[in-house]
Parts: sequence; structure tokens; C-alpha cells
Amino acid sequence: MSDTAPVRGIVVSHGKLAEGLLDAVARITGIPEGVLVAVSNIGLSPDALVAELRRLAGGGPAIVFADMSSGSCCLAARRLLHEDPAIVVIGGVNLPILLDFVVQRDRPIQELAARLVEKGRAAITSVTVDLPRHGGTPLSSR
Repeated sequence: MSDTAPVRGIVVSHGKLAEGLLDAVARITGIPEGVLVAVSNIGLSPDALVAELRRLAGGGPAIVFADMSSGSCCLAARRLLHEDPAIVVIGGVNLPILLDFVVQRDRPIQELAARLVEKGRAAITSVTVDLPRHGGTPLSSR
């Protein structure tokens, strides 16, 4: 664990995705207000989005979770990296990443970020139905 303040989380997305993810996290974990905040790019110019992320990060430590790595939300978050080394950007957020963040946010930010990326990757699976020749429909996960 770290002796510094817990890391703040900012989820930035296109549309209302960030709000939905935070709603799910809150329903599962009952997190206190302010641990994670949602930002939408609706109605915001790229510069206005950067300004809002800057305000919410407040000098870090903070992780900005963007909905996808190559989108405008992630690009806005990445602009902050040049200003503030206490910020980490993770592109491609999912619910397992955010749940682990809530539980593990007292860790040092670089250690936490690496853990979250691994958790997010591990949570993505493919479930298919294998149809055998003689009845049944077993499920397999890959």
C-alpha cells in the first residue's frame, strides 16, 4: 500500500457510457461519492474536454479511464500527460477494471495502472456454443 492519497478515477466517454459504468460500479460496490467521476464529451470541444479533465484530475494522482484508446476522449486525456506526471491514462475501459480500481486504489499509481490493464485484458473472453454430433449444447470459454 501507499502512504500517499488514494488515486482518483475519472471515466471519460462518448455519450453516456461513463455514467452507465459508474452506475454499475456504485450498485456493485457502494463506493463513496467522488472516488470515480464520469465525464461525457457531449457538447464539449476538444479543448473544453481537456479543461474539464484537468479540473477533475486536480494535480493527481489520478487515472483517466477512456472508453477507447484511439478516440477523441483518450486523445484529450493524453494531452494532460505532458502537463502532469501524476496522471495515468488507460484507454479501453471495462467494468472489471473499474471494480478493481475501487478496491485497489490505495496502491502506488504505476503499480495500480499495470494491475488494472492486466485485469481488464483478463476479463475479456469469448464464449461459444460447441454443437456435438449427438445432442447437447455444451458451452466453452476461450
